[in-house]
Amino acid sequence: MMTMSFRRSFIVAAAIVGTLLAGPACAQTASPPAVEPYSPMVGQSGKDVVWVPTSQTLVDKMLDMAQLTPQDRLVDLGSGDGRLAITAAKRGAQARGIEFNPDMVELARRQARAEGVADRATFEEADIFESDFSEATVVTLFLLPTLNLKLRPVLLDMPAGTRIVANSFDMGDWKPDETADVTDDCLSHCTALKWTVPAKVAGNWQMDGKTLELTQNFQMLEGSLSEGSSTRPIADGRLDGARIRFSIGDDRYLGEVDDGTMRGTVNGSGRWTAKRALP
Repeated sequence: MMTMSFRRSFIVAAAIVGTLLAGPACAQTASPPAVEPYSPMVGQSGKDVVWVPTSQTLVDKMLDMAQLTPQDRLVDLGSGDGRLAITAAKRGAQARGIEFNPDMVELARRQARAEGVADRATFEEADIFESDFSEATVVTLFLLPTLNLKLRPVLLDMPAGTRIVANSFDMGDWKPDETADVTDDCLSHCTALKWTVPAKVAGNWQMDGKTLELTQNFQMLEGSLSEGSSTRPIADGRLDGARIRFSIGDDRYLGEVDDGTMRGTVNGSGRWTAKRALP
C-alpha cells in the first residue's frame, strides 16, 4: 500500500514532468513574430544610384510637362517606390515601372493595389539597360547624367514625338525643350526637364524641283535650299517630334515629317512638299 508521504511525492513529481513535457509543445504552437513591411531609406544603395524619392509636387509637374493623357503608355525607368507610375495611372494612363530592387517592386505593387490602380500601374524587377520599353509614348527617369547618356541612343531611336521627362539631370548636349522648377513641398531635386524625340531628317530632300539639304543636331536644324547655282540658307530650323519649321528669307515653312516625306504650309497658306532624295 502506497503511504501518504510517498503518494504526495509521486503527485508532485508527475506534475513537474507534465509541465516539462507541455513546455516545448506550447512553444511550437506560438505565433511567429510579425514581419514589418519593407520601408526604403533615403540614400540606400541601388544597382547604379542611391534611392532618393521624387517629391509628389515634382511628379505632378513632370506629368503635366509630358502632357500625359489616358491614351498614353508611360514607362518609368528606375521606378523606386512607384509613385510616378501610380500617379500616371490615376490620371488614366497605362503605366509600367522597371526597377532592379525586388523589395521596391513589391512595395510599388502593394501601393498600386492600395490606390486602386493595380490594373493600370504594373511593376517588374529588371535591369533598365536590358529592358525593352519601345511601346512607351512617355518615358520618365531620375538617373545620374552618365546613365542618361548611356540611355540616350535608345531614347533617340524611339518614335518621333515620344516625350522624355527627367528629374534634375540632363542629357549632355541634347538640350531640353523645356525646364521647370517646383518650390512647394520639394526640398531637393526639384527640377523637371523635358525632351521630345525628334524625327530624323538629316540629308537631302527634293522640294518642288529644288534641293533642300539639312544637317541635324538633335532637334536643331541647319541647311540650305538650292536651285541651279542659287543657294539660300535656312534659318530658325527646329523639330518638335515630327513637326518641322524653318525659314528661307521671308518665307516661313511649317510642316510634318512622315517617313520619307515632309509636307506643310508656307506663310500659312501656300503648300510645300519634300521627298527624301535617294542615296
